[in-house]
Amino acid sequence: MAFDGAFLHTALAELNIASNSHVEKIYQPSKDELLIHLRKKGFSGKLLISARSSGGRLNITDLTLQNPQTPPMFCMLARKIFSPSRFIGVRQKGLERVAELEFEAVNELGDITRPKIICEFIGGCNIILVDENYRILDALNRSDITAPRLIMSGAKYEYPDNRGKLDILRVDISEIINAVSQKNGEVSSALLDVLEGVSPLVCREICLLSFGDTNKTIEGADLSKLILPLQFIKNSIENSPRYTVLYDNEKPKDFSFIDINQYGNTYLKRHFDSAFIMLDEFYKERDFAARMKAQSASLIKTVNNLLVRANKRMNLRIKDLEATKDRETLRIYGELIKANIHKIHTGDTRAKVENYYDESLSRIIIKLDASLSPANNAAKYFKEYKKKCAASQSLVRLIDCDKEEISYLESVQDSLSRAKSTEDISEIRQELSNYGYIKLPKTANKKGVSPKIEEHLSVEGYRILVGHNNIQNDNITTRLAEKSDMWFHTKDIHGAHIVVKSGGKELSEETILFAAKLAAENSKAKNSSNVPVDYTQIKYVKKPAGAKAGMVIYTNNKTVYVTPWEK
Repeated sequence: MAFDGAFLHTALAELNIASNSHVEKIYQPSKDELLIHLRKKGFSGKLLISARSSGGRLNITDLTLQNPQTPPMFCMLARKIFSPSRFIGVRQKGLERVAELEFEAVNELGDITRPKIICEFIGGCNIILVDENYRILDALNRSDITAPRLIMSGAKYEYPDNRGKLDILRVDISEIINAVSQKNGEVSSALLDVLEGVSPLVCREICLLSFGDTNKTIEGADLSKLILPLQFIKNSIENSPRYTVLYDNEKPKDFSFIDINQYGNTYLKRHFDSAFIMLDEFYKERDFAARMKAQSASLIKTVNNLLVRANKRMNLRIKDLEATKDRETLRIYGELIKANIHKIHTGDTRAKVENYYDESLSRIIIKLDASLSPANNAAKYFKEYKKKCAASQSLVRLIDCDKEEISYLESVQDSLSRAKSTEDISEIRQELSNYGYIKLPKTANKKGVSPKIEEHLSVEGYRILVGHNNIQNDNITTRLAEKSDMWFHTKDIHGAHIVVKSGGKELSEETILFAAKLAAENSKAKNSSNVPVDYTQIKYVKKPAGAKAGMVIYTNNKTVYVTPWEK
């Protein structure tokens, strides 16, 4: 992504609006994000610092971010240092991808201090808390003690080495061109080596503006053609950025502070007046996915492990069941010994008898225990037969239980993949705790606000309810729905319960297809085509006694085949 030093410079110019704001609250929505609420007369905003490797950035955000119930230690320390405090302003050294946020605070002794938050967007992004003398208090990502640049408590903060790169805002353009002329290969690669804080995307655009070719080589090139494009880049950074986002099939692909033309008509473009608004638009979907993944990671791992164990347990039981299939042979041996008891003597190790259970009356050899009488040998075979019969019945029952558990855990797996909020994940966590799969701390058992059920409206104005997990599925199917409402679910595929609050009125084909698509979109088959969706009235949907949340059986259904909207 093109959150380079040049883009950072333009974004920080917008951040000046927040100067002299008071820090109201500090949160840490995820392990690699810090959110600072700022307020002053005429301004109120949330400053987001993201240290995600896939999307490190700094911007005033309008996004609603959900915070953990218990703040992490890094957040607690940040609150101790910067709350209360006043945000003074921000500085950037050259065009380094490093922003230095300065605050004015009062320490425990009542003295005024100037602590700082240093935001690094180089390689592995980082958020570093330092005092006014640049002594590191803590960092989101600490370095190893052997690292050349030490990032850990007590160490002196040092800026990363810019490797002698030139700042386009502070050197003459002729100096840049001279440095490029000393290089070999493509002009864009040379610009990347020479210029500080400029991304490969911008370097290719400079080359395109200069030569009409992003792959132009230095050898034989008239490098004086770089003058105007370099001046254009300088002016864009200082005065007139044109924030641009490229879209690939409606999904944000890349962005910059200048217009991008190197891809021709391959990608759609959209321009923004604000760096912050553009960053929110670019990252909102991928950040949401990353947050959900981070918050559900431990649960996903737990459920995956439970599934592995359940499958392993079931397979072992199936193997044991296979071993009981010879039980009828044991009964026959016992019967044949009884029938020939007058021919068998104590001390015999085997008996050769006629098998009258076989139409051909073949003769078979039965092993005997020489220490037992013929009658006791027969009794021994009958005992083993009964034992395997009992084992078979028990194993069949246990295997059925294993199949139900595997199906349930797969439904939880599907719910986690479709979670749309922290509340959804908390509800799934509580569900697993209710069934004894995990243990929650006592504080986690406090009853919170129930997640809002997702709702849609049909063309006839009927409410359509969508369950995001098993608890919500139970809720809308067994509590919120009436017997005459219509119920939808993907056929033999884990997914959401969909209820159309029709009150017994006949649904139009458009509503049936819409509800069916919602069911397909909110299921394991969301990436498939021609997904079968069953639908029936609620009165034909039953929850078996003792069944886990979300588990139902239904009859009198019809089936419709649909493809989710994304396909």
